[in-house]
Amino acid sequence: QVSLPCTGEWKGKGRGGLQELGCMPWKVVVGPSLTPPAIYHEKQRRELCALHALNNVFQDGTAFSRDTLQEIYQRLSPSTMVTPHKKSMLGNGNYDVNVIMAALQTRGFEAVWWDKRRDVGSIELSNVEGFILNVPSNLRWGPLRLPLKRQHWIGVREVGGVYYNLDSKLRNPQPIGNPDELRKFLRQQLRGKNCELLLVVSEEVEAHQTWRSDG
Repeated sequence: QVSLPCTGEWKGKGRGGLQELGCMPWKVVVGPSLTPPAIYHEKQRRELCALHALNNVFQDGTAFSRDTLQEIYQRLSPSTMVTPHKKSMLGNGNYDVNVIMAALQTRGFEAVWWDKRRDVGSIELSNVEGFILNVPSNLRWGPLRLPLKRQHWIGVREVGGVYYNLDSKLRNPQPIGNPDELRKFLRQQLRGKNCELLLVVSEEVEAHQTWRSDG
């Protein structure tokens, strides 16, 4: 709504002659706001893309912390320094799917691995909190892009009726669009080599398998 200023209009004749119409703060409905919704987008630090993907999907920078993921890693692998659960020897991140799944369970959610032999058209989007993709990504050394690739976690979710790519390596959230455009995006990603998709769903949705629409 917006307020319009008084126009100082005049109306008819009263006892004292011309009578001024009282000034009223008119309110006009101008339709839905065109201001884009506030989107939480955590940027890349070290090798903490799993942490960034989780927080971006939950749209909450306090949903998970590096310490939380580290504690989960140590619980999964208490007696070894380097294990499949965490590939970074420097302790800077690069957590794998086991850590992500365990982290989601602490919030009452599950990660459903998507079988790429199935079409994403059978995903019941209304029952999915968000998506986490594992994709190959170029390595960088400062401003230089190295001819090497490592696996990288990215988050995707709907905000304000629009799906966004919340890859922590992007400068800003990248709009994907409506559900049809999301499915097109997911199909394109899954055609790539070494790409995997996780559906982030509530425990109830996972228990009843209602993340799929084909029964």
